[in-house]
Amino acid sequence: MTGAVAHAQEATLPSVTVDARSTPPQADISGFGDLPLKDVPISATVIDSQQLQASGARRLADLTQFDPSVTDAYNSAGYWDYLTVRGFVLDNRFNYRREGLPISAETAIPLDNKERVEILRGTSGIQAGTSAPGGLVNYVVKRPTEQNLRKVRTEVSGRGSVLGAVDLGGRFGEDRQFGYRLNVAAEDLKPRTYSLDGERHLFSLAADWRITRDSVFEAEIEYSKKRQPSQNGFSLLGNTLPAPVDPRINLNNQPWSQPSVFEGLTGTLRFTQAINSDWRWSAQVGQQRLKSDDRLAYASGCGAEGNYDRYCSDGTFDFYDFRSEDERRTQTAGNLSLKGNVMTGSVRHDLTVGLLASRVRNRFQDQAYRPVGIGNVWGTAIVPADPTPIIPNTDRDERSTELSLQDAIRWNDRFTSWLGVRHTRLNRDGVRTDGSEPTGYKDGITTPWVAVSYALQPGLMAYASWGEGVESQVVPNNVGYANAGQGLPALVSRQREVGLKGSKGALNWQAALFAITRPVTDIDTCGNPAAPCTAGFDGEAEHRGLELNGDWRDGPWRLAAGMTLIDAKRSGSADASVNGQRPTNVPRQVLRAQAAYRIAAVPGLELQGQMSHEGRRNVLPDGSITLPSWTRFDAALRYDTKIGGVATQWTFGIENLADKRYWKESPYQYGHVYLFPGAPRTLRLAVTAAL
Repeated sequence: MTGAVAHAQEATLPSVTVDARSTPPQADISGFGDLPLKDVPISATVIDSQQLQASGARRLADLTQFDPSVTDAYNSAGYWDYLTVRGFVLDNRFNYRREGLPISAETAIPLDNKERVEILRGTSGIQAGTSAPGGLVNYVVKRPTEQNLRKVRTEVSGRGSVLGAVDLGGRFGEDRQFGYRLNVAAEDLKPRTYSLDGERHLFSLAADWRITRDSVFEAEIEYSKKRQPSQNGFSLLGNTLPAPVDPRINLNNQPWSQPSVFEGLTGTLRFTQAINSDWRWSAQVGQQRLKSDDRLAYASGCGAEGNYDRYCSDGTFDFYDFRSEDERRTQTAGNLSLKGNVMTGSVRHDLTVGLLASRVRNRFQDQAYRPVGIGNVWGTAIVPADPTPIIPNTDRDERSTELSLQDAIRWNDRFTSWLGVRHTRLNRDGVRTDGSEPTGYKDGITTPWVAVSYALQPGLMAYASWGEGVESQVVPNNVGYANAGQGLPALVSRQREVGLKGSKGALNWQAALFAITRPVTDIDTCGNPAAPCTAGFDGEAEHRGLELNGDWRDGPWRLAAGMTLIDAKRSGSADASVNGQRPTNVPRQVLRAQAAYRIAAVPGLELQGQMSHEGRRNVLPDGSITLPSWTRFDAALRYDTKIGGVATQWTFGIENLADKRYWKESPYQYGHVYLFPGAPRTLRLAVTAAL
């Protein structure tokens, strides 16, 4: 809650004392950010800064451990992250927000300066103009603290990765009207995987000015840079699923391999004005400027056997020198919103009206994608480089304007109806870097959402919702596609969801049934360098599922667990062999569980454990090869104490406790099967001091 709103409500709201452990989380990404999640008829997960730090999370892919509906989707070390939510891969161009504004996730996004990460599960038509139907991710940065904050953190992991981070915050001025939050981090990256050493840096500053009791101005800026080679995926060997490989092997290990570089400068300005105790308006503007060098000794296909979607039966593959240098992505967005409530007779309306305008400008250079020889899965082959940039890329421009309206209509203390609608005007253009094949289209899209909720009793709510979402896909700039770089018409997805949310004492829980129907394309299955295809629509997928989540805290115990079951099927495809099959890389079931116990005999000592299980999934679209299920255990010891009067926290963690070898995921992307092994056993020692 901003300072303006807090001051405006002082005169009308009674003071409430709340135990911090039981404060219900809020999620700005829901569109009803002023209400606790337990009262809103949506499914979402909020991962706060304490959870991020305790888990040692460095990247978005590390957050799958907190939500059973979230799994990996081509999460290669050293590259940007992809997430799957409810079985659908989120679009890195449209499904991500930062401070509520749209950003591109085609970069490495640091977590050191994030107060929380919000993951919305389900169709996001009222939260975003265009986005894939699985959900949205919103990053919320750390803001100035009321009390002085002085934290220093160091961490050692892997083969000697060393992280150093500083977190400073507080307020100053005659009336403490000025606030600041400074985060600085640097890490020397030395993971267990071979040929993957790198480095990263972060500097971020957030500040605010409480101009009056009703007016607040906020500003923040973040600069980050990461240099690290990326990791090649493995693949099928002919028609065989190989045994899990040594996860330390990196096929991107040529003498000429260079690190990928992801550099970003992002910032926002926001002004909030309370009109009275019931209404406020805000204006926000943000910009993200990204520069990337994407480089890889790229293992792909087997020309010797005519299989371009997998490796050769004998463990060899075609090697390519891929380089896309000086990629530049700029996204600018501005948002005006008005929030408040009004009474019509005995009915209360909580209203939000918003206007969002954004512009994307992506500029690229010609890229190299040159065959350079034959490699092998043991990583012993050496081939020559050929970085000649001969393949045109596709520059893109996009402008969009979105008008949204949301209304929570409270008919009485128990029954609430929820209405939302967003209208989006799109204007997208693309042209090859050699000036050829200009494309463009304009469209107007309206995405509605309706829900009802009913309080069965205090602490127990039932709800039902229906909504639409729209996405717009672009064919990859890849030699396997005849229409590479071109945009496809908008796809409309629909979701139905019913659920229960409950809380009683130390227990909080949620259950949800969902069904999502989404038109799909053949982008991921038809790409073939030997016979380029024209990518287009190819039937639909329906994902029906059950989500169960709960957490309990009592005395020395902290427990949390979740389970997601997904029944996913393809239909209407031109390829009859995939109809009735599960989409690739969608596990049948996912279970996550965390437990922590404070040991009374040693004050400050806590034992923590975690389990992740993911079920079988299809490797090939026709279901002829499947990936076995896997289960992984992690453990940690945390010790809070004081040394010389300084509060310190020590954490010793072990990831993949049993050093289990397994295939973690099997994305079928851009016409190729990939297999990524689970990380090897990794030790982590972290020390945080609050000065």
